[in-house]
Amino acid sequence: MSFNPDKQHTLGSTVHISGTGLHTGILVDMTLHPANPGFGFQFQRIDLPNKPVIKADCDLVTDTSRGTTLQLGEVKVSTVEHILAALVGMGVDNVLIELNGPEIPIVDGSSEPFIELIEEAGVTEQDAAKIWYSLDENIYHYDEVKRVEMVALPAIEYQITTLIDFNSPVLGTQHAGLKTIRDFKNEIAPCRTFCFLHELEMLLDNNLIKGGDINNAIVVVDKPVTEDEMSRLAKAFGREKMEVKSEGYLNNLELRFPNEPARHKLLDVVGDLALIGYPIKARIIANRPGHSTNVEFAKKIKQYIKKNRHVKDVPVYDPTLPAVYNLEHIEKTLPHRFPFLLVDKIIELTDTRIVGIKNVTFNEWFFQGHFPGNPVMPGVLQIEALAQTGGILCINAAQNGKTDAKYDTYFLKIDNCKFKQMVRPGDTMILKMELSAPIRRGICEMKGTVYVGGKVATEADLVAQIVKRS
Repeated sequence: MSFNPDKQHTLGSTVHISGTGLHTGILVDMTLHPANPGFGFQFQRIDLPNKPVIKADCDLVTDTSRGTTLQLGEVKVSTVEHILAALVGMGVDNVLIELNGPEIPIVDGSSEPFIELIEEAGVTEQDAAKIWYSLDENIYHYDEVKRVEMVALPAIEYQITTLIDFNSPVLGTQHAGLKTIRDFKNEIAPCRTFCFLHELEMLLDNNLIKGGDINNAIVVVDKPVTEDEMSRLAKAFGREKMEVKSEGYLNNLELRFPNEPARHKLLDVVGDLALIGYPIKARIIANRPGHSTNVEFAKKIKQYIKKNRHVKDVPVYDPTLPAVYNLEHIEKTLPHRFPFLLVDKIIELTDTRIVGIKNVTFNEWFFQGHFPGNPVMPGVLQIEALAQTGGILCINAAQNGKTDAKYDTYFLKIDNCKFKQMVRPGDTMILKMELSAPIRRGICEMKGTVYVGGKVATEADLVAQIVKRS
């Protein structure tokens, strides 16, 4: 079965893995559960009272010194980046990540064990659209102290390039690229985390890598090492002997790729940018990235999306194009007549979405009594216009191509109604209704939005029932 990137996906089954946290040294059991559309990535600490849940959100990051830590109140989950990168890399959108400890297992320091876990569970397409967010401008982030530069450029796919330069004779200057997220599994996921020997010694001195092992990180040795230092390291890691070339990798570790460190930095970018909370299409270029700058960059992108989300997927209305349904057809479908028919034409219609048009003029009957001298279209009538548009969508689905079958729709519930700008004479209302769940037993759940001048004027969630005329 081909993978549809425009649909949401979850896991096909529940899967489990156990391992030690790199920094806490605590053995943790982690279980991945399928989740409903729109759930996103959420972590649950089942070892704590009331089993609290923390959403994967850049605004909840409280520590980036040794990985990325989420915190809500007193509840923490640490080193979340490798599992999040694996989920994004496999196209998974909705998962509950259950833990009985404070840190994600480090396993081998890469995302590969988690990729294998996801493949064991299987990836299942859900009956919900995946809304991608595109950029209309470049988004920059600079950190002069850390000499980090990051930019997100408009693009038709999610692409990432990382460049690293630690002034190290062992690593040199490296770069890595991901042209499409589909390459993540083979090109990026196997790449392990790394640190320098002087960092390792500091961490050991402060007892900060209780779960550290030479099998879950690459240790870069870029200075001469004495026999005493090697003996200390061997003791710390429970080994009889440690060795290293004059300059190279601890225990003469073989790299999985010549530029494995740069690729792992790219892996971290994927994991940390998952905390934006919205799937994006952009080209990311990151020079000397780290967890703290990744998270700050994620916050900038998130704020941009929240600020510009109202213009996402705004229907385009070209009055020169023929209508899908003209007024005559609308009158055959809906029972409404003057003065209560509030849809002039339908310009788009699929099995899950409809777009209608209402041209507001000063001659509308309701302007006689609604704010005379300051004509404003009543909000309740804007909702009624949405309801009528949604009624056509529901009836069209119920007729299933049979024009002789007659139905009416009756609205059962209106929730989350918001009025964001006034509608006045001369405005053209673009009325969009989308199914938010499949129609079951004649019940239609829809998300409605009124656009005026390219901006959201009104939005609401509506539930209707389709009833066949006797």
